[in-house]
Amino acid sequence: MNIHEYQGKSLLKKYGVNVPLSYVAESPEQAVEKAKQIQEETGSEFFVIKAQVHAGGRGKGGGVKLAKSLDEVKELTKKIIGMHLVTPQTSAKGKLVRKVLVQQDVYYPGPSEPKEFYISVLLNRATGRNMIVYSPQGGMDIEQVAEETPELIFQEEINPTVGILPFQCQKIAYNFGLEGTAFKSMVKFVASLYKAYEETDASLFEINPALKTSDDQILAVDCKVAIDNNALYRHKDIAEMRDIHEEDPIEVEASKFDLNYVKLDGNVGCMVNGAGLAMATMDIIKQSGGDPANFLDVGGSADARRVEEAVRIILKDENVKAILINIFGGIVRCDRVAAGVVEAVKSIGGLDIPLIVRLQGTNAEEGKKIIDESGMKVHAAIALEEAANLVAEVLK
Repeated sequence: MNIHEYQGKSLLKKYGVNVPLSYVAESPEQAVEKAKQIQEETGSEFFVIKAQVHAGGRGKGGGVKLAKSLDEVKELTKKIIGMHLVTPQTSAKGKLVRKVLVQQDVYYPGPSEPKEFYISVLLNRATGRNMIVYSPQGGMDIEQVAEETPELIFQEEINPTVGILPFQCQKIAYNFGLEGTAFKSMVKFVASLYKAYEETDASLFEINPALKTSDDQILAVDCKVAIDNNALYRHKDIAEMRDIHEEDPIEVEASKFDLNYVKLDGNVGCMVNGAGLAMATMDIIKQSGGDPANFLDVGGSADARRVEEAVRIILKDENVKAILINIFGGIVRCDRVAAGVVEAVKSIGGLDIPLIVRLQGTNAEEGKKIIDESGMKVHAAIALEEAANLVAEVLK
């Protein structure tokens, strides 16, 4: 589960990671009040207005602006809230901005020059260990840094038996070229960041940039946080941070019925039981000349009601030109699936697009009989290759 920047910073602060003073606002007037509050607490005259959406590259899309007065805070917030922010990580339609983060400007003059770094904590799936990826070249796309100057990308793998060790935090601060107060602050910063990652069951904590201020403080100026969905039952407070406005409405509806649904950009809807079979089915669709419109796994205990809802959800995608249902009856019975498909089609008044059904396994013959006797125009398949050929045929 992704969370907003302001929510991620609240978690960082809880674990002792320094962050700039900031407040979330949902209107221009509220933004001005928050800016005044920051001014009173820090003396800051400048403020950064940041759109709060689940996407990176907000600055490139005009979602991050520097306000040099309270009047500018109001004007910039008025422009940002309500805009559809398009970034390299959004669709062409962009994401509607509903709130902004008003943050103190931390690039103030001082005895030394500010310096930006990149640091993230994530899982190395190849080794099964957590790792810290970091670079002295922060404030820009880490992919670009990796491509153009790979020697500036460092990694530190964490032994799960002992956790992160002091020398590893010191090594990171050393590779950042820090010394004195800044060195000590970065050592503490890294240790606290890793603790936040581990204790919240996160899958990603990305700080870009981590800033050494002109007076040698270390601050998380920006952050991106993702929490493992499977661990949310242990973190009720974090689960409440979910913002369904940032998720695809169809995916939100699917989650209500315990359906594993991910919307894609193709033209063939597919409903499958089991993630492995779903991936194979998507490959079949690609090989047939089509493109998967979704990933939809109804699971092993799907009943007729869930199957009916799955079909309804697929049909909400206007790009779908055909549907492939590929079920292997192990735990789930094929006759249950067939009954759900029939009920779904009847309740929506019939289908205007081709439906291909492949049923194999438990009660497959009973399932085929239910569909054959339903009166629906269905293309039946037995082998995967046959299903692929039917997809190609109906798309023509």
